[in-house]
Amino acid sequence: MAAVAAAGGRSHPGGGRVSGGDRNAQKAANADAPKIPNLFRRISTLFIPYRRALIVTGALVLVGAALTVIPPLLTQQAFDLGLFPSGGPNIPVLIELVGLMVLIWIVSAALGVWQTYLTARVGNRVMGDLRIRLFSHLQSMELAFFTRTKTGVIQSRLQNDVGGVANVLTNTVSSVLGNTVTVIAALVAMLLLSWQLTLVAVILMPILVWVQRRVGQVRARIASQTQESLSEMTAITQETLSVSGILLAKSFNRQNAEITRYSDENDTQISLQVRQQMSGQWFFAIVQIVLSIVPAVVYLVSGYLIAGGVDITAGTIVAFTTVQARLMWPLLGLMRVGLDLQTSGALFARIFEYLDLRPSITDAPDAVDLPRSGMAGRVQFDHVGFVYPDGEPEHPTLDDVSFTVEPGQFAAFVGPSGAGKTTVSYLVPRLYEATSGAVLVDGRDVRELRHQSLIDRLGIVSQETYLFHATIADNLRYARPDATADELVDAARQANIHERIMSFPDGYDTVVGERGYRLSGGEKQRIAIARVLLKDPAVLILDEATSALDSISERVVQDALDTAARGRTTIAIAHRLSTIVNADVIFVVDAGRIVESGSHSELLARDGAYARLYEQQLSTA
Repeated sequence: MAAVAAAGGRSHPGGGRVSGGDRNAQKAANADAPKIPNLFRRISTLFIPYRRALIVTGALVLVGAALTVIPPLLTQQAFDLGLFPSGGPNIPVLIELVGLMVLIWIVSAALGVWQTYLTARVGNRVMGDLRIRLFSHLQSMELAFFTRTKTGVIQSRLQNDVGGVANVLTNTVSSVLGNTVTVIAALVAMLLLSWQLTLVAVILMPILVWVQRRVGQVRARIASQTQESLSEMTAITQETLSVSGILLAKSFNRQNAEITRYSDENDTQISLQVRQQMSGQWFFAIVQIVLSIVPAVVYLVSGYLIAGGVDITAGTIVAFTTVQARLMWPLLGLMRVGLDLQTSGALFARIFEYLDLRPSITDAPDAVDLPRSGMAGRVQFDHVGFVYPDGEPEHPTLDDVSFTVEPGQFAAFVGPSGAGKTTVSYLVPRLYEATSGAVLVDGRDVRELRHQSLIDRLGIVSQETYLFHATIADNLRYARPDATADELVDAARQANIHERIMSFPDGYDTVVGERGYRLSGGEKQRIAIARVLLKDPAVLILDEATSALDSISERVVQDALDTAARGRTTIAIAHRLSTIVNADVIFVVDAGRIVESGSHSELLARDGAYARLYEQQLSTA
């Protein structure tokens, strides 16, 4: 499958690769993002599996927040009953009150450590679940999604977007609960001390909340633009710093151009990061100034109240300003959380945008497994038509194609580039869905089969072999993780690659490098064949498996392919006609239709399209 996915990057008539980093498309997607209330409901569902830990966390937060309001009230008692009672300082009462305050701070600190552990654990688990959920969902998407989306953009959603909401997931619950309880408790305490002074302290709060909402909207827009820029930077990195990208840049002496492209996007990212950091700073500065001057205003108002006959003691004023100071930071914290939620809403919208994508190829509710034992391997196309998702219906890639490949037959598909040959190889494993007609395996429509069971019974070898940066043994076991060492050797011998593997100092433990760049094209192709042989498929699909090889490597690989095809139904997409002259049946595809079929000798005798192709290749050779 990895090899097929790599092959999916080719352009097709009516279905070329589309840039996933297009900014206009991203803006359109953001415009359709879920509304904030619905978005927050979806975020809250992420925490459902951890509700017990959240309940404990909530209890700790409530207790801890409530405890922080008690010391200011004890301060009032310490002033009025301990330091300045009518008969002079009362040391025993003062010792009792001070000891109680110290105990409360110790308990609050211990509860804070426990609460931090729980919130960090729950938040990071939720973030991990979200990342796994997104990765799993992307694995279920059809091949067409990946041919029109940059790999770097997909990586950015997994890394940058999910990582960008980490702080919200880990700290929001405790911050909102703790700060809310602290603010409420502080307001209650202030009202108990003096309702008149409380009015003075909170009179500007509604205006500040309104301004905070407006600032949050601005920050959310900047956050969305920042993530788009990060996606583009990730895409540039993925494209240019891979082995293929570096080789291309060096081959055309384009390193400076790539550096300039990355530098321009980096400048955009820096500008957006600065804007995001600075947005709201004046707002918070004003809020802090307002909350900081409130104590001075309280002193002034207290003087007027006392002069007017209101009974306010010195202890009350000290306790009130202490409580008001405790109100300032939780209130600032709530406002910052509000801004963070609005900012992260843009990131969550991008994440849920991918999670809301629905794969176009899914199992039917009544789908059945394709049995492994007794599978014949007959492949049939019944009046199949196909148009790529972004193609033009009036110019289908396949048009009313019908054929049958009998069990054990070697069937080859030939024709000019763009005729639709490779599309045939995509429709059999249902990597794309036929637009009309039916594709049948052993008489069953592939849409009636569970996709996983269908893929398990097929083997695919493509022109663009994909190997992981791992050992040869690990790459082989990708087909069958439980394969024994003897089975690896047997598959490698059948693929004519065992002796070459053993010539390496580390044998099967040789690391092949990224995409197998330490190996030649023929070696990579034979390892891919050995990997398919380990799978032991009933139907083998060869998508121009030797077209990129030199003549010597082609002969060696062709021998391996002949061995692999023996006893199996084989569908070979061929560019070089010399590789399929011994095929049981050859189908000639032109402009999406099968125009001829028969054996090599029969088609030459007809002196038609196949004969012309053969003569062209023969004269070129």
